[in-house]
Amino acid sequence: MTKKRISLILAFLVFCGVAAFGQGRNQGNGAQNRQTVRENLATLRLLRLTKALDLNEEQAAKIFPTVNRVEKEKLNIQRDMTADIQSLRQLIADPAPKETEIAAKTKNVKDAQRLIRQKDDELEAFLEANLTTVQRGKYVIFEIEFYRMLEQSLTRSGMHNNLPSPPIKK
Repeated sequence: MTKKRISLILAFLVFCGVAAFGQGRNQGNGAQNRQTVRENLATLRLLRLTKALDLNEEQAAKIFPTVNRVEKEKLNIQRDMTADIQSLRQLIADPAPKETEIAAKTKNVKDAQRLIRQKDDELEAFLEANLTTVQRGKYVIFEIEFYRMLEQSLTRSGMHNNLPSPPIKK
């Protein structure tokens, strides 16, 4: 794939992602639009990853299915965790909180966080085994720069205001 074609695809995906996110923000029917944005971001990430690591066709054919699988599994875990967090908030807000239910929901959230870390570790190990040393170095840089670019794009578009603040670093 030529660089020009990749650039056009990336520009189109970013446009679609921003448009879908903006529609979800204005319409209130956010669940479907959030799903579309997540899918677009995952596709954008894979395309940029291919370019940043200079993946050949063989590597891309091997890596893409695993990355997609792990990301889908993480998305399902995050979906369940979000439901547990909402339940936990409601339980805590109750004037007579039920400690056993709070403990169970807290455990569920912590377990989900642990599972997500395990999925990230699984993906890292897979990439470690399937990338060259130079590509592994490029991957580390790519991860940092991709999420920085994403945060900057959200900030510029004003969408970042609806997201929770990142944790304070000490």
